[in-house]
Amino acid sequence: MTESILRTKSKQFAKEIVFVCQEIKQNKKESNLSNQLVRSGTSIGANIYEANYAQGKRDFISKLEIALKECYESEYWLELLFETNYLCESDFLKLRGECGNIRRLLIASCKTAKENNTK
Repeated sequence: MTESILRTKSKQFAKEIVFVCQEIKQNKKESNLSNQLVRSGTSIGANIYEANYAQGKRDFISKLEIALKECYESEYWLELLFETNYLCESDFLKLRGECGNIRRLLIASCKTAKENNTK
C-alpha cells in the first residue's frame, strides 16, 4: 500500500499524542483527560487506515467522517489539558496545529469522496 499524506500525518500525530500523554501521566500524575486524548488522537489514524479497506464508497466516507469526529474531539481534549495547566503552551500550539492540518485534509477528502460518489 502506498503511503498517503493523510495516513502519514495522522500516524505521526498519534505517536506525538502518545508521547505527550505519557509525559503528562508521569510528571503531572493526570490520567483521566490524557487517556481520553490518547483514545481520540490515535483513533484518527486508525479510522483513516481502516478506510483503505472499506467495503465500498459509503463505508470509505463513513470511516473518514469518523476520523474527522475524532479529530474534533482531540482538539477539545487538547484545549482542556492546556486550560487546566497539564499541557504547556508550546506543546498545545504544536499539537493543535497538526490536528488542524489533519482536520482540513479530512474535510477535503470527505468532500472529494462524496462528490465522486454521486457521479
